[in-house]
Amino acid sequence: MKRRTSSTIPFGYKLEENYLVEVPEELEALEEIKKHVKENNLSLREGAEWLFYKTGRPLSHVGLQKIIAKDERLGN
Repeated sequence: MKRRTSSTIPFGYKLEENYLVEVPEELEALEEIKKHVKENNLSLREGAEWLFYKTGRPLSHVGLQKIIAKDERLGN
């Protein structure tokens, strides 16, 4: 559980009493899609659409790109 620090709720988390709580299904789907996008099996737009289909939570292709870029900066 993380304390909320901004107005945006990150993909893979939900807000409960001002704390961010992990949503395992969303985080697993995000990890799977990041792998496919990095391997060029899916485009960012296709990955974002698949995430919405799988989780019901929208994420833009730009948002997905930012998540992947952050992972690469951190060495993941």
